[in-house]
Amino acid sequence: MTSKNKYYSSKWATILFTSALVGFLSGFTGLILKHLTENFEDRFFLKTQDNNYLIALFPILGLSVIFILRKFLFKNKENKGIREVLDATSSAKKLPLYKIPSHFINGFITVIFGGSTGIEVSTVVSTAAIGGVVARKRHFLKKYKNEWMGAAIAAGITVLFHSPLAGLFFSYENILKRRSKIIIVTHLVSVTVAWGMLFIVDEPPLFQTQLQGWKYEAIPYFLILSIVASVYGVYLTQSVLLIKSRFPIKKSPYLNVVLCAACLSLFIWLFPELYGDGYHAIKNQLSSSTVSTGWVFLNMVLLLFLKPIMAAITLKGGGDGGVFAPSIFAGAFLGLLIANLANTFAGASLIPINFMVLGIALVLSASLHAPFTAVFLVCGLFGDYTLWMPLLILAPLTKWISSKIYPYTVYNIHLKTAGLK
Repeated sequence: MTSKNKYYSSKWATILFTSALVGFLSGFTGLILKHLTENFEDRFFLKTQDNNYLIALFPILGLSVIFILRKFLFKNKENKGIREVLDATSSAKKLPLYKIPSHFINGFITVIFGGSTGIEVSTVVSTAAIGGVVARKRHFLKKYKNEWMGAAIAAGITVLFHSPLAGLFFSYENILKRRSKIIIVTHLVSVTVAWGMLFIVDEPPLFQTQLQGWKYEAIPYFLILSIVASVYGVYLTQSVLLIKSRFPIKKSPYLNVVLCAACLSLFIWLFPELYGDGYHAIKNQLSSSTVSTGWVFLNMVLLLFLKPIMAAITLKGGGDGGVFAPSIFAGAFLGLLIANLANTFAGASLIPINFMVLGIALVLSASLHAPFTAVFLVCGLFGDYTLWMPLLILAPLTKWISSKIYPYTVYNIHLKTAGLK
């Protein structure tokens, strides 16, 4: 073998090994964060049901701990979510090592104490930091920093949503937005390792339910849901951006924490479904047969109105997260609302669970501008591909409509301020 062939063999062996290592470390990080958060969030939420005073205590405790940790442990640097990853992949900036524990701990504390976001963005940033740190270990790997960060993110999303395709598409649609041989290899190896970890631990989908086949009679209502989800995705995006930029208290950081915590406590007391990521509320709807009444409809409308506001207040108070979990929560209730309204007032025979699945994918597509991520993410969430055909048609349509209404997401709004497109 010539020296040139030896070099290329050694190069690709290193790439394959590093990709597997990144996939394992990122998958393990995502898996631990997911299980810890689910376990403690469920326990703490049940405690609030038996002891109402904890609803007032938990948000201020959680946001205060995050405030103290940031001030004294994490270099007093604010977590900026996926924006940090985009800045690092578009420049020579690095995600420092402390971003791994910072986002891991802050995301965990935010959700278990009632912050109305999720751990998805925390997983994205912490795994991206893992990929960046691994790339810095050898000079040869440094020029592939973005590839390792994207592969790490793909592995993290894979374990969170039980879908390697969701991981691959999220990295492509929201992070790297390009393809190359090295990207394909690093990503495929990383998500394969992460996917294998799910099988080893026998990880079930987050929402375990049996979907029913769809009928052509439902197509008009699919289109209505797509249009409504497009508008709602813009509402979600602009609500988060507006509240984060114009929340009244700016001069006193801790007074800001207290005010945000008070708002969270009030709305969680009124609407317990808003506690944490809200996945417990989705599970309750999947397993219940609620009778459609005026109050039920009004309650769902109020939840849809308040969820983006609650997410924005959580972030303004220093909590970790983004629009992943709020989009999943809102999409489920939006789909359920439209299905129940059609069944009650239009004499339709729609399947509410199917519309919850469609709603999640369509609101995600509208808020993230990532239609294929949304399709495979929701299929992984439910472990069911029954609705893949309408999803593949409606998700890109929803993204197109929402981008025509407002061309930015919470993750690329900086392009507007920079005067770029």
